[in-house]
Amino acid sequence: MAEAEESPSQQELLSRAALTVFRLNGQFLGVAEELAKPGGLTAAWWQVLGAVLPEPLPVAGIARTMGITRQSVQRIADLLVGRGLAEYVENPAHRRAKLLRPTAAGREAVSRITPSHAEFAARLAAELGTEGFAEAVGALERLAGALEATTATPSSPPGGNSIRPGGNSSPSGGNSSPSGA
Repeated sequence: MAEAEESPSQQELLSRAALTVFRLNGQFLGVAEELAKPGGLTAAWWQVLGAVLPEPLPVAGIARTMGITRQSVQRIADLLVGRGLAEYVENPAHRRAKLLRPTAAGREAVSRITPSHAEFAARLAAELGTEGFAEAVGALERLAGALEATTATPSSPPGGNSIRPGGNSSPSGGNSSPSGA
C-alpha cells in the first residue's frame, strides 16, 4: 500500500510562494523590458507612466501602489520629466507634493507598447486558458492582500525581528526600505 503524501507545512508553502513570486517578478521584468522597447521606455519608466495614465498621482502614491520606495519612484519621475514624457503639476490637496502626469509624448510612448502587450497577453491567455489566467490573477491578488493585512502592523516573530511591509526585517525595529525600480 502506498504511503499518503504529506501536505507541505505552512512554512514550506510560504517559502514556495515567495520563490515563485521572485521568479515571476524576474520573468515579468524581462518581458516588460522587451515590451517597453518600441515605446523607447524601460520597464521601470513604463511602470511609473502606467501608474499615472488614469490620473495624476503624487510620487508617494505611485510608490505605495507599486510597492517600492518613494525615492526610487522620485528618481524615475525626474528622468521622465527630464525627457518630456511626464510633468509635475500642482496638487490641490497638498502644496509641496506635486502630482506627476504623463505628457502627450509619454502617452504616445505607452501607446506604441500596446500592440505587443496585447499580443503577449493573448499568448499567455492561450497558454493558461482565459479562466485559468483569471484564476491565477485572482490568487496573486488574494496573496498580495493577505500579505498587506498580515504586515500592516509589525509583529515580532521569535528572535525579536520586526517584519515590515515590503518584506524588510530589522532587528532594531527600524524602518528600512527596499530600494530598486
